[in-house]
Amino acid sequence: MKRLWTPAWIARHVAMVVLVVGFLGLGWWQVTRAAGGNALSYGYAIEWPVFAGFVVFVWWREVRHTLRKGSPEPPATPAPPAAAGSAPPTRTPGVRRPVRVTRRPAAAGADDGDLADYNRYLSWLNANPGARPGDYPG
Repeated sequence: MKRLWTPAWIARHVAMVVLVVGFLGLGWWQVTRAAGGNALSYGYAIEWPVFAGFVVFVWWREVRHTLRKGSPEPPATPAPPAAAGSAPPTRTPGVRRPVRVTRRPAAAGADDGDLADYNRYLSWLNANPGARPGDYPG
């Protein structure tokens, strides 16, 4: 709990309280305006408490994150030394080797006719920068 009483956290606590009280005050102000006949203020009277709830949500999430970050994890048990001639030690279950994917290029004669036509169209557009697609002669 001492982690939540550092100067930075005290500033966060104060900011949370000020924002929540301010947002709830603005919500009450909109309720009084709505009671006076301003129909648009009904929406704002709902919106300001939602903002206050969001501030509380973010503050609570950060508090939980800080408390979890500092919690000690159980120490890993060391593996017994391997005897001569025994199998190599297994990997830990959480660590995995990355998989490499190799891509083979397409065969030289396997071009699709539509793909070839589209490539010719693109090269024509590149050669004629001012032309519109409807001007293509092919």
